[in-house]
Amino acid sequence: GFFQSYAVEVDVKDDSNATCLYAKWMMRFLIKYETNSSEYKNATLDLSSSVTHNGSVCGSDSQAALLAVQFGEGHSWSINFTKTDETYQGDFITFTYNTDDAAVFPDAKRKGPITVVVKDTMRPVQLNNIFVCHNTDFLEAENVTQIFWNVTVQAFVQNGTIGTKESRCRADTPTAAPTVLPTVANVTTASTTTVSPAPTTAPKPVENPDTGNYSLKSGNKTCLLATVGLQLNVSQDKPLLININPRTTSADGTCGNTTATLKLNDGNSTLIGFTFVVKNSSASVQKFYLKEVNVTLLNRLNGSVISSADNNNFSKWDAFLGSSYMCRKEQTLEINEAFQIHTFNLWIQPFLVEANKFSTAEECFADSDLNFLIPIAVGMALGFLIILVFVSYIIGRRKSRTGYQSV
Repeated sequence: GFFQSYAVEVDVKDDSNATCLYAKWMMRFLIKYETNSSEYKNATLDLSSSVTHNGSVCGSDSQAALLAVQFGEGHSWSINFTKTDETYQGDFITFTYNTDDAAVFPDAKRKGPITVVVKDTMRPVQLNNIFVCHNTDFLEAENVTQIFWNVTVQAFVQNGTIGTKESRCRADTPTAAPTVLPTVANVTTASTTTVSPAPTTAPKPVENPDTGNYSLKSGNKTCLLATVGLQLNVSQDKPLLININPRTTSADGTCGNTTATLKLNDGNSTLIGFTFVVKNSSASVQKFYLKEVNVTLLNRLNGSVISSADNNNFSKWDAFLGSSYMCRKEQTLEINEAFQIHTFNLWIQPFLVEANKFSTAEECFADSDLNFLIPIAVGMALGFLIILVFVSYIIGRRKSRTGYQSV
């Protein structure tokens, strides 16, 4: 029940040598791997006494912050942070372990680096506050259990000064030991500590993504408009939901008369491409539709591809050419067995954009059905009210006649 591991302290500096990202924490990894005899063994990977933090990024209003560490024989771990006007939070964690490390993975069948991406469960923290969690937290995905404790972190540090006000995790109690705030800047240190982990709380459900506005231009003219909230599901057995952050996402692509492509890049970690085509291009009445979607997950440290998927057999989001397509309800695009994209508040026009504005929208069936049911429900309510008034009138008349006859 006792873990012995190294505590890591990382202080990231900006161009003016002021602290912009600070963290101190402890972690270890429990990994199940396959051997050459097709048996499965359990390995424990701890931080070594020598840890580097190459590739860490301060972040800004338009770019995610990144805390990245490397240790041992080719192992690395990173977490990215995004911010709003008032809060910051962790988005997802990327962990790479190297099975060429024979001391940790003896007789491993699969050789080389293996990367696991996990949605972070850290709730939003007020800017200028430091997040503290002494209790143990667990993240499980793809035969890997990541264990964290004694965590102290602050992203987007203002004016180089680490906050004095703490935001505690739910698992911590008011009697938990106070955190000693750092006094030495620009250090990456490690020290041996023995601690006892405590139970963790259930992860917080993933909220719907923020809606982003994207556009493409051909010369000085807008040729594609898109408004959409995007959520990526990259796991089938245990859903790993990653919200695409519009604040850190850039748009690129191409416009054409019969084909248009929108490419979205969320912080050089998630790439999503949508391809639209015009069908019946020779007909007098033409329609466009979504034909292809591709997704690529990248390792932000070196730009290598973690995984990717493509589906070019879609026939969705169709509307008449010169119109736009709208669907406020959640929709799901099945890329393959391991990848799904959920869309929210979708409004798209990939062709014939005029005056930088959406044309009249053709709504999806779910929205149209809702718009059809609302008047019916209102009509039924009004009808019931009229019947109630009429029945009350008849009863009142009968009582009046009875009273008159008795007199």
